[in-house]
Amino acid sequence: MSVADSAAPLLSVEGVHKSFGATKVLVDFNLTLHPGEMLSLLGPSGCGKTTLLRLIAGLEQADQGKIVLDGNPVDGHRSWIRPEDRQVGMVFQDWALFPHLDVAGNVGYGVPRRQRIAEVAKTLELVNLPGMQERTPDTLSGGQQQRVALARAIAPKPKVLLLDEPFSNLDAALRREVRSEVRELLRDADMTAVFVTHDREEALVLGDRVAVMDAGRIVQTGSPSEVYHHPATPWVAAFVGAVSMYPAEAAGSTAETDFGPVPLLEPR
Repeated sequence: MSVADSAAPLLSVEGVHKSFGATKVLVDFNLTLHPGEMLSLLGPSGCGKTTLLRLIAGLEQADQGKIVLDGNPVDGHRSWIRPEDRQVGMVFQDWALFPHLDVAGNVGYGVPRRQRIAEVAKTLELVNLPGMQERTPDTLSGGQQQRVALARAIAPKPKVLLLDEPFSNLDAALRREVRSEVRELLRDADMTAVFVTHDREEALVLGDRVAVMDAGRIVQTGSPSEVYHHPATPWVAAFVGAVSMYPAEAAGSTAETDFGPVPLLEPR
């Protein structure tokens, strides 16, 4: 049984619209996320991915529709919960570490004072940075800064963790190494997470499910295998993988082409 089949949604985005001026960014947007699930939100630049994360986090407010977290409306239908009261963590694209604070100060930000020392130490162990409390961000490598940003987001124990292109500032080799490491860290922490990316390989590696976005809507949702092997539209096929397309007329169990019949995986 999949995560999505085993529990009620932890997060629901229902009929959400968002515009900036005359520009429609999200149009009748719907999404569910289940406890312990990692969802990859994949789409080209400008399709509304980051705006969605900002709405879930409370950094923007929906024009229409509602967002429900753990059974409680946090946006819409006359409900509005402040970002700091939503129990949502966020890792920004540029990591946004506080340069005037050491690692302990960054990771402990948002953790109750009485629990701060213990939680900082525990979280740094989790992200494989033990004993780094007194280091400052400018003395850390890119991979270490990324893990500090992750630690800061998960130390307050959020219900949902949002990651906005979290590996884009790393070189290709380090990106592959760190993303696998982060996936295992979040799995060990039993974290529910949404990864935003325009990188198809990254989306397929990180997500239990992949939601493909275009022009403010989800055009397909499924497991990485389903999205890759059974794209819903020619656009999804071209965006998710390298394809060669050829016109054909499908009928029954075959598709007729200029070079002869081709068997279909599913009869029409």
